[in-house]
Parts: sequence; structure tokens; C-alpha cells
Amino acid sequence: MNAVSIVDTGEFVKPPRRIVCLTEETTEVLYLLGEEERIVGVSGFTCRPKEARQKPHVSAFTSAKIDKILELRPDLVIGFSNLQAEIARDLIRAGVNTLVFNQRSVGEIFQMIVTLARIVGAEQAGVSLVDGLRAELERVAESARRFSRRPRVYFEEWMDPIISGIRWVEELLEIAGGEPIFPHLRHEQDAARRVVDSSDVVAAQPDVIIASWCGRKVNKSSIRSREGWEAIPAVQNGHIYEVKSTYILQPGPAALTEGALQLHAILAHVAGVEQLKGLSPAERMDPDFVSGENGASSSV
Repeated sequence: MNAVSIVDTGEFVKPPRRIVCLTEETTEVLYLLGEEERIVGVSGFTCRPKEARQKPHVSAFTSAKIDKILELRPDLVIGFSNLQAEIARDLIRAGVNTLVFNQRSVGEIFQMIVTLARIVGAEQAGVSLVDGLRAELERVAESARRFSRRPRVYFEEWMDPIISGIRWVEELLEIAGGEPIFPHLRHEQDAARRVVDSSDVVAAQPDVIIASWCGRKVNKSSIRSREGWEAIPAVQNGHIYEVKSTYILQPGPAALTEGALQLHAILAHVAGVEQLKGLSPAERMDPDFVSGENGASSSV
């Protein structure tokens, strides 16, 4: 009797060909790798790149249409964090290969990109992508080193309760030239453990407030009217700005590029320093931001 060779089937060397991405950052990575044809379904919150919006929408963030995902016959579904644990459980029970990333830091975002590139057989493209992103961030850091002072920054990711300190944003704020006022919170993955008291923000006296409320427009009037906040330098000097969540609250390429550039433009303005040439954000910024082209401060 002839022995059966599993090597002959080639099944173990084929990258997944039908991928569902339950969050935006892995969708964007696959497009940047030139592997977008593998994507058969995306999150309804997907904005980057714009053409990805044409893919079938199969999920929100903490919920998903399991039947619709199964109809797409994916050979891999990619999720993010413990917040999608129940979705992952249902897909695994349905027999679907499911991978959940949990990147929280800038370094872990790079690891996610390279890992995903390996999975789809595009490792060298992944390494090149990471090298390019690192170089862009180093350019931002170089520009920030020209600041004579580092503005104290309060970043708000939610308003009720007040939540701050998400790790990759805190790290990007430091790269961009700022000094986060709650540096210890970045080590807490659970948002419930990053709730801050309003009076602690007042006591920290931030020079600038940057807010990004996931899925909601930031209400600056409500921020200014909080008890005691009129004593905060950022409020007194009108330095309250919004960065859209699609640019900063997804731990992927958008945060490392447009998000970092918008943070740096804001901090350069607050510090009274012109950013280096070529570092102006590509997307429209907060209309209240003192402006140059596209709402960005001028570059030298």
C-alpha cells in the first residue's frame, strides 16, 4: 500500500485567501501590503482606506453578524482585544479559524503588522512597511526635540466616565513632543482601570487638552464647563482640540501616521515651534486649530 504524503497536498503552505477583518487596523495593513484582494468582509467602522468601505460590512466593534460572516466562507477572521472575545468564541465554535491581536503599544503595533504580513506570505513587504513607519515616527521625534519645552497633555478617550491613558496614544504623545499628565495609566489595559477623577485633571494643570471620543463628536463646551476646569491653562488659553478617532484610536497604521502628525502639529503650535518640513497632516484637522494648509501649522 502506498503511503499518503500530506506534503503533496500543499495545504499547509497556502496563505489564507478569504479574510474577514473585524477592526479597521488590520484592513488597512492588508491594503498597505497590497493584499486587499484577500479581504472579504470588514467592520462597519472602517474608514481607511476609503475603498475598503465597499467590502461587505459584517461587524460593529463588540458585535458581529456571525451568520453573514459564515456566508462569506472565510478561512481566517481577525479580531482585536478582549472586547471581541465573545465574537471570537462564537466563530471558533462555528469552526472558523480566528486570530485575535491585542496590540497596545507602538512596538506591539509593529509586531502585529509583521505577524499579519507573515500570515499572508508577504513578510518582506511587512518588514519594509514597519521600517517606513519607524522612519516617519523618528522624523516626528526629531522635530519634537527642537521644542524648548514639552507641553503637558491631557488626552481624553471618553467623557462619561472620564477615561485617559491608552498606551499607544500616550507613547505617540511623547514622540510628538508632549508630556502626558497620567503616565502610569498606560500600563492598564482595561479602560475601567483608566478612569480618572475630574479634580485630578485640574490638579495636573495640562497646557493642552486633546480629545477623541470613539464614535462621537467631541463637545468642547461640555469640557470647558466642567467644575473647576476654568482654572486649567489649556482651557484658559483655548487649547482644546479634537483628533478624530479613526486617526488615533485604532492601534495600527493610521495612528502611527496621520494620528502622530496631528498630535505633533497641535503640540508644536502650543510650544510655539514650527514643525519640520514634510510633517503637515494629510487630513483636515480640528477647525479650531490655528491653521496653515489643511488646518495644519506651517513647517520649516
